[in-house]
Amino acid sequence: MDEKYPQRPEGTAAGEGTASSPRIEIEPTPQAPQGSAPASASPAQPTAPQAGSVQAGSPQAGTAQTGTHAAPSGASWANPSGTAGQAQPTQQYAAPQVAAGAGASGAGRDSRSSQAPSAPAETVTHTVVKTKTKKLPVFVSSLAGLVVGAVLVIALVMTGALRIGSTNVDAPALSDSGSNQTIQIDAEDTTLAEAVSAKALPSVVSITAVNEGSGEGGIGSGVILDTDGNILTNYHVIQGATTINVSTNDGASYEAELVGQDESSDLAVIRLQGADASSLTPIEIGDSDSLTVGEWVMAIGSPFGNEQSVSTGIVSALYRSTAMQSTSGTTIYANMIQTDAAINPGNSGGALVNDSGELIGINSMIESYSGSSSGVGFAIPVNYAINIAQQIIDGETPAHPYIGVTVTTVNAYSARQNNLAVSEGAYVNSVNAGSPAEEAGLREGDIVTAVDDTQITSADGLIIAAREHSIGDTVTLTVVRDDETIEVDVTLGSDAEVQAESQDGTTGEGSGNSLSEDELRQYLEGLM
Repeated sequence: MDEKYPQRPEGTAAGEGTASSPRIEIEPTPQAPQGSAPASASPAQPTAPQAGSVQAGSPQAGTAQTGTHAAPSGASWANPSGTAGQAQPTQQYAAPQVAAGAGASGAGRDSRSSQAPSAPAETVTHTVVKTKTKKLPVFVSSLAGLVVGAVLVIALVMTGALRIGSTNVDAPALSDSGSNQTIQIDAEDTTLAEAVSAKALPSVVSITAVNEGSGEGGIGSGVILDTDGNILTNYHVIQGATTINVSTNDGASYEAELVGQDESSDLAVIRLQGADASSLTPIEIGDSDSLTVGEWVMAIGSPFGNEQSVSTGIVSALYRSTAMQSTSGTTIYANMIQTDAAINPGNSGGALVNDSGELIGINSMIESYSGSSSGVGFAIPVNYAINIAQQIIDGETPAHPYIGVTVTTVNAYSARQNNLAVSEGAYVNSVNAGSPAEEAGLREGDIVTAVDDTQITSADGLIIAAREHSIGDTVTLTVVRDDETIEVDVTLGSDAEVQAESQDGTTGEGSGNSLSEDELRQYLEGLM
């Protein structure tokens, strides 16, 4: 099947079909009538300007261009009425006429007496010019507003009312409860990947495993656990190999021997031969139980044989579980860490580390249509992997949670053939003597349909559900017995004593090296 590629979200490109900003037009204020008013004793009264109106054009239908702010187009402002410096009509004042030698009152003066010739009347003309003050230009007003705003912001910052650059933001509550919500914002350190690489790369190795008989081999990765040269990797990396070569970060090459493996967990430990303890850098172990979705991670390994490669991403999901059939039996991947850090063939057995450079998982699987990274990779949690590795190093047989039953898958075909009450679940073929299942009262013919709140639809589902817990945990099984549904509490035991007979004490016919005739028929029926 072809690789599926994500598509860009559909949308309008910038400059194409972009909705125009709303037009805002301000009508000009009518001008005062131009020209001089008739001469009079009183100044002409100015005409009152009409109130200006605002028209907002409707935005065009379509998609607005996100993040772009267009200045209002076609905006205009009315000029003040009248013209600055324009002369107004003049007013004339006549000087009083005064007779030479005239008395204060002129009473009793002889009209026949000679009079001094009167001086001609003198008219003095004064021109009074009235001007209107220019209003401040718009840009000066805008500048003043910006200055005032800047002063206000500085005042708020200095008083602590507004905090700029803080990583904590106090958001006022919408209600009057008086409580505030504090949002933690931690910006990613741009040197984080470099620091983590420098710390973790010396602890990750490249593994070349070859079967000299067939000439087949492959390249994988591994993680240095201690100065004794013990290296943790995937079982499928070294499966069937007769020669194992290891290259370390400093360029040194070593031969390695197999210490032990746990096929059902896809884990193995190899040990370097002739390595100087001072040249080995054991990786720092983290805690996979404390992981959270979205946490930053880095994958380190040898994808396609490219040694010491790193890729970064996040924890995409937790507690992903699945089972995989192989020629050696059923491999159970329980509580896997899902990540979008690039994981490709050759990364298997390598390290998944956190932002402190601590090992949190062993990269093991990918989900892809092409066989290459599609951003869906899986790592075995380090808490589980280290537990298995330590048992192998100590010479013990790795133990897993154990119920003590052999089971097969119930499907629609088998339910119809055997007249079963349900069409999904794990059918109990037999119960091991002295097992936790026998102590809990499970019987042959029971159908397990749930473990705690997890629905069980197959035999592998019951195996996975058991592996998701620890030895000693008590789980509640939902069981269909005849036509009755009951709940049975089972305390999980250890399968160390029964591994010689089965890869996993909770499985039987459903997890052998090959399908039985009935299972093959059911499988083909399902395909049809």
